[in-house]
Amino acid sequence: MTPKIFIDGEAGTTGLQIRARLQNRDDLEVLSIDPARRKDAGARAELLNAADLSILCLHDDAARVALQLTTNQNARLLDASTAHRTDDNWVFGFPELNAEQPERIRTARLVSNPGCYSTGAIALLAPLTAAGLIPADFPLHIQGYSGYSGGGRALVDAHEKGEDHAMRGDFIGYGLTLDHKHLPEIVRYGGLSRTPIFTPHVGGWAQGMTVNIPLHLGELEITADGLRNALADHYAGQKYVRVFPVAENPAILDPQTLNGTNDLELFVYASADGGRAVLAARLDNLGKGASGAAVQNMELMLGL
Repeated sequence: MTPKIFIDGEAGTTGLQIRARLQNRDDLEVLSIDPARRKDAGARAELLNAADLSILCLHDDAARVALQLTTNQNARLLDASTAHRTDDNWVFGFPELNAEQPERIRTARLVSNPGCYSTGAIALLAPLTAAGLIPADFPLHIQGYSGYSGGGRALVDAHEKGEDHAMRGDFIGYGLTLDHKHLPEIVRYGGLSRTPIFTPHVGGWAQGMTVNIPLHLGELEITADGLRNALADHYAGQKYVRVFPVAENPAILDPQTLNGTNDLELFVYASADGGRAVLAARLDNLGKGASGAAVQNMELMLGL
């Protein structure tokens, strides 16, 4: 029987990308809501309970409402919002987190898609904290650089239609209250006990991002090669994650290289004296950072 998919919030940036990724597939049926009724709770409830799997591309409060509207216990939910990422009742949808995570996602009724910045940060940190190479309480600074599509429809319209927005500009730093919404999931799934400093930035390009974590290696008693080898061992055989050999590291890290893919690339850069390193991740914030990850999780959940 062909599984039925409902994208609740398909008019938003992530929803449109998911719809585009599914449009030519014949192994599933995509249910759509009448655009005039997309905010009608009754119409949404009907589709949420009729679908085998609903993907929530909504603001946090609306995602929580969608959970309440889904009374059919056989109807499964995949939430792309921040609302449920650290909720114990939801499985975190980063299949490469550890060996057990794909099966947890496959059998879960409720799965929460990771955030874009946190995908890069967790991918770098989780294997290293699990191996004891970075202590859970180590003071960390995470730097993120994203295209403007990471800010959602309002920021996209500001850049592409000239509409007014406080964050419209060629390059802007934000999150300076140090409480970015991705921090709780980075702490939990990155294996941290100490909240890092996270400084995100939005640039004047449409999509694509990098996440950097600088380290003084003398404080860790580990080499850059040791960090790289631990990452390579963890992600060996993964379809969507590649750890670069140090000799193949690009001299310039263009955040747009992986646009349109579900790929994630990881790098370890080292200073000539071996005393400093930068862990780096590159991904499409609308791919592995949002819609691509959602489709990957959907496939796991439905066995496609």
